[in-house]
Amino acid sequence: MRLTTKGRYAVTAMLDLALHADQGPVSLADISDRQGISLSYLEQLFAKLRRGDLVHSVRGPGGGYRLGRASSNIFVAQVIDAVNESVDATRCRGARGCQQGVTCLTHHLWQDLSDQIHSFLGGISLADLVARREVQSVALRQDGQQDNKIAIDTVL
Repeated sequence: MRLTTKGRYAVTAMLDLALHADQGPVSLADISDRQGISLSYLEQLFAKLRRGDLVHSVRGPGGGYRLGRASSNIFVAQVIDAVNESVDATRCRGARGCQQGVTCLTHHLWQDLSDQIHSFLGGISLADLVARREVQSVALRQDGQQDNKIAIDTVL
């Protein structure tokens, strides 16, 4: 079972956005710098997140992205679903063609596991993650690194 980079990056970017929501619109460039995700990849992800009404874009100077609704109403599973990802433990990706085109002996076990994982992620909101002490600690470190980079760029 694995969650692809697309799903992981989408959740990471949305959590970054939630952590900085009180600072106004957040630019993708800032998320890119803090999270080490390429700007072009973020643009692709945010197009899907925008279509899923999870984010809204703000144009003009000081523009960027805002959460589409309260962080307490955006769940990790919704983010993963919005970027067309699935958390799938089956070998056949849920198509029931695991063993030479037919359902394998353990297909239903792995499908049940996939459903449990999706349900678990569907119960965790961005607000839940923002409230976690270890998430806040990492965010503070990342913000400090970005502040240092801005100071160095200004001097140069």
